[in-house]
Amino acid sequence: MALRILDFGGDAVDTGSPSGRLIVTMFGAVAQFERELLLQRQREGIEKAKREGKYRGRAPTARRRGREVHQLHASGLGASEIAGRLRISRSSVYRILADAKTA
Repeated sequence: MALRILDFGGDAVDTGSPSGRLIVTMFGAVAQFERELLLQRQREGIEKAKREGKYRGRAPTARRRGREVHQLHASGLGASEIAGRLRISRSSVYRILADAKTA
């Protein structure tokens, strides 16, 4: 099975041929290289922000509502109802309840 691009800047690319596979492989390599550069710059930016005291990360929004989750659960509500009332995900409700069991 091969991919055939009929119009690629005036030329056709066919992965059924060695030259077509080379072109597609090169595009993939360049895309991977660019992605790795982006991630590296992102990590460097985060490290710099941490050194300057400007980076604190994302606030744990659902876990802050742990007390409310436990109160609603103790009153007999299920995870879906708790999630709906508190506007958090059902998986967050389960996570908060599971953390309390292991603590």
